[in-house]
Amino acid sequence: MIKLTPAERSALRAEAHGLNPIVMIGADGLTANVLKEIALGLDSHGLIKVRVFGDDREARIAMYETICEQLKAAPVQHIGKLLVLYRPKVETEKARSSSGKGMREVTIVKASASGTKRPSVTKVLLKGNERVTQGGNIKRAKARQKSTKKTALS
Repeated sequence: MIKLTPAERSALRAEAHGLNPIVMIGADGLTANVLKEIALGLDSHGLIKVRVFGDDREARIAMYETICEQLKAAPVQHIGKLLVLYRPKVETEKARSSSGKGMREVTIVKASASGTKRPSVTKVLLKGNERVTQGGNIKRAKARQKSTKKTALS
């Protein structure tokens, strides 16, 4: 379980104020599927609210402690039937393939017209069928396909 300082807990409570509950715990209680959904919510958001539909306060406290222990989350706040949980998001870097037809970022450096000023540097996203010409312009590698129906009508 993660330990938070009072200042961190206060900041997280303020941040969670505007959030809506993303997981609801019903009459079945804390099942494996509910724990899985809470874990997915913590992975994607980091800070979540969970609503517990049940009137037994001790059962809600027991659920809160169980969730925090099993998912290694920090308890932020427990007000009535709302539980606020925090776990730092894990930054995952997506593997990008160098080959393929996806978008790629290209830096274009154009010399100034007079030659006395600095060259302009711009970063542009290119689609798979685009290329940069010698002059720094973006050009399609192949002409765009035209509809045979539209050409027949005109």
